[in-house]
Amino acid sequence: MRMYIDEDIESEALVRALRKSSHDVECPLETRMTGESDAAQLTYAVEQDRVLVTGNHEHFEELHKLVLQAGGSHPGILTVRKDNDRRRDMKPHHILNALTRLESFLQSVRGGFFCLNDWR
Repeated sequence: MRMYIDEDIESEALVRALRKSSHDVECPLETRMTGESDAAQLTYAVEQDRVLVTGNHEHFEELHKLVLQAGGSHPGILTVRKDNDRRRDMKPHHILNALTRLESFLQSVRGGFFCLNDWR
C-alpha cells in the first residue's frame, strides 16, 4: 500500500516496520511537509495518491466529510486513536496487524475513513 504518515503519528519505528512489510511509505520529514496544516497534509496525500495514516482522528474525520460533501475523493484515511491507558496504545506491530486485517477484508480503502483501533 502507498501511504503517507502524517506528523501526528510519524515515528521511525512505524515507518521502518511499514517499509519492512513492503509498504511504500512517505512522511513529512522526507517530503518537507513538517509543520504544514492538516489540510495541506491531506492535499499532499491526494496529489501523491497515497493513503493518509494519522493519529488525529477528529480533524481528519472532518476533512474526510468535507471532501465527500464537496464531491471530491481521496485515496483513503486511516486513523489510530490513543487509548486512555498508554499501555493499550497501538504500537507499530499492532498497526501492521490491523492493516493486514483491513486489507484482507477490503479490496480498497479508497475514499474511506477507517480507525485502525477497530481492526486490532
